[in-house]
Amino acid sequence: MSTEADFGERLEAQTAAYLDRIDDCVALLPRVLDEYAADGPYRDTVDEIAAVESECDDLVRDLRTLITDAGPDDIGLLNTRINFNESALLDFYNELDVVANHTERIAQEVAMMRPDPGVDAFDDMREMAARIAEMVAVLDDVVEGFVRGLARADATETLTEGIEAIRELESECDDLRNDAIATAFADEAVDQPLVYRELAILLDELANAAEDLTDRIVVIASKEPGIVAESASDADEN
Repeated sequence: MSTEADFGERLEAQTAAYLDRIDDCVALLPRVLDEYAADGPYRDTVDEIAAVESECDDLVRDLRTLITDAGPDDIGLLNTRINFNESALLDFYNELDVVANHTERIAQEVAMMRPDPGVDAFDDMREMAARIAEMVAVLDDVVEGFVRGLARADATETLTEGIEAIRELESECDDLRNDAIATAFADEAVDQPLVYRELAILLDELANAAEDLTDRIVVIASKEPGIVAESASDADEN
């Protein structure tokens, strides 16, 4: 096996492993809110999220090292897409790490703030967490295709369907955020509406982080004919 092929395969494999753990991390967020609402073992799940987030830190550090330590002989002419986008790709992985970091923060904030789960605003936040977990599951597939398109000179990847799905889910999160905040301040039974406002905004920031990654993909893909990240109509609008 050539070093060029070896580099591309390692990048794809390490990215896939990293994405799996990010997905695992975010998938625990709806669970921790459900367990909290049911007075279940949510603190154990908060600890599990922290442990998975720590693994994500190690995995992304290895990915950055793989890219920065690779010389021309490692990347090779077959991976000119990686050469050309190295800086943007490193920034991309840094932003991807925000997803796991922010998930951990939200879980910890819920455990510290102890909001009343028996109100409509909390139900909206549980719905947001479920939408975000769905977003990240789709994002994993999109990012795998994106990295595959960069790592293989002859690859053709179409990512539009996944990106559009993520944007639709993010829009749903916006609506749920607004409902959560409005309901918290309108409900006289809610003693501390600002708590729900802060948590809803944190959840919204997590959804935004996932969507922002699709924007980065679109920018990089716009210079790579083999990676299609937006429809022709969207490209014309931009």
